[in-house]
Amino acid sequence: PPARDAHDPFFIKNPAETVSVPEEYYERVKSMHEVGGSGSIGYRYDFKREEAFKNLLRTHTTAVSSQMLYKLANQEGGFKPARYFSIDRVFRNETMDATHLCEFHQVEGLVADYNLNLGDLIGTIETFFKKIGITQLRFKPAFNPYTEPSMEIFGYHPDLKKWTEIGNSGMFRPEMLTPMGLPENVRVIAWGLSLERPTMIKYRINNIRDLFGHKVEMARTRTAPICRFDDATTA
Repeated sequence: PPARDAHDPFFIKNPAETVSVPEEYYERVKSMHEVGGSGSIGYRYDFKREEAFKNLLRTHTTAVSSQMLYKLANQEGGFKPARYFSIDRVFRNETMDATHLCEFHQVEGLVADYNLNLGDLIGTIETFFKKIGITQLRFKPAFNPYTEPSMEIFGYHPDLKKWTEIGNSGMFRPEMLTPMGLPENVRVIAWGLSLERPTMIKYRINNIRDLFGHKVEMARTRTAPICRFDDATTA
């Protein structure tokens, strides 16, 4: 995935490499990395096939979003505006503490449409968290190799008395979208939100290991109420 160097991933020994990729797409990605395009000069390094083909446990679900965008760009009839959402597990070689796990869930979302902007992204994220009762938010400029501009999202935990990072977001760079075959004026806003940390804020949980992992009490899991949010029209 794009964050190969941004996080410490778990590499897979067997099978160590992927079987195949769409070759034309691979060559366009390789060219974008090496010489650039869409206003970029590229990374100007040797894009090695053996590195690109290595298998690893995903550090974020953006890897799946990339596949969906490629399919969207190349579907019969061409591109049509779309929204995609997922909740899935990710893996990072992290030191575990009260707010960090090496295996956790990511809430991924993206919107692909014509002429979207950063205001659309901020408004979407604010609306989402407001709906589940989290209103103390901060957005901080950040760097992601695949989005520009990029923003980290922080929520205030009233018991830990600190701002906790609860997600990352941004607009996918044209260097990522162009090799997929998406039209030039299509913009993609995307976000990857933690599932566990916002839950800690909403339900006033101080330690993430009480919520997910091998230390969770089974009795608490069995008796936990189902979370329900009213439709926006009746809220």
